[in-house]
Amino acid sequence: MAYTILKLAKLAGVSTRTLRYYDEIDLLKPARINASGYRIYSSTEVNRLQQILFYKELDIPLDEIKSILSAKDFDFTDALRAHRERLLEKKLHLERLIENVDKSIAFSEGRLNMTDLEKFEGFKQKIVSDNESKYGREIREKYGDPIIDASNDKFLSRNAQEHSQIIALEKEFTQMLARAFKEGDPSSRTAQNAADLHRQWLCHFWPEGQYTKAAHYELSKMYVSDQRFKAHYDKEQEGTAEFLKEAIRIYTGM
Repeated sequence: MAYTILKLAKLAGVSTRTLRYYDEIDLLKPARINASGYRIYSSTEVNRLQQILFYKELDIPLDEIKSILSAKDFDFTDALRAHRERLLEKKLHLERLIENVDKSIAFSEGRLNMTDLEKFEGFKQKIVSDNESKYGREIREKYGDPIIDASNDKFLSRNAQEHSQIIALEKEFTQMLARAFKEGDPSSRTAQNAADLHRQWLCHFWPEGQYTKAAHYELSKMYVSDQRFKAHYDKEQEGTAEFLKEAIRIYTGM
C-alpha cells in the first residue's frame, strides 16, 4: 500500500516535519516523488520507519540508527527479535521500580523493613539495562556471556556506600582525563594517573580476577573503534577517546 507523507505521519503517530527531516538526513527516503511533488512511501519504508521508532524507543541516536539500518548484514526479523528482548528488559526494569516504590511506601508506613541495598535495586537495574541496550551485543561477543553476567551481578550487589564510591571514582577519572588531555602528553604523570583510575573503576565492574593489562588495552581500542564509546569520551573534547587509548597502551605496556 502507498502512503503520502501526511497519511504515513498519521499512521505512525509522528509529524510530517519529522518525516521530512528523516528524508533530509537520508534516514528514511520516500519510495518516489509523484507528479505533483508529493513524497510517496511504500511498505518497505513503512517497515523501515517501524525499525527507526523501535530504536528511538531504546534511546539510540539517529546517526547510529542510520548506520545499523544501512548495514549489509541487517536482518529485519533478527532486529525485531532484538527489539523484543530489549523491550522485555525495560518491562522488567519498570516492574522492579514499581516493586521498589511499593516496598518504600510500606517501609515509610512501618509495615516492613527495607535494607539500604533494596532501596537502590531498581535504579541500579536501570543502569545495567541501559548498558545492555547500548553495548550489550558488542561486549558479550567480545568477552562472553559468563563474564558479562558476572559483571552485572557484581554491580547489582553493591550497597549504597559502594555505589557512591564508584560514582566518585568515575568523576575523579573524568576530571583527571580532561586535565591530561589538556596537557597533551599520554605518557605524563597526569595521563598515567587517569589510566590507573580507569583501571580502578573497571575493577568495580569486572569479575574478580578478570582484569588483565591486555584486556584493559583491548577495551580502550573499542573506545575508538565503536562510535558510541567514541562519542561518549569525545563529547567534551574531540580526540579524547584516542588519547585515553594511547595513555592506557603506555600504562599497560602493550
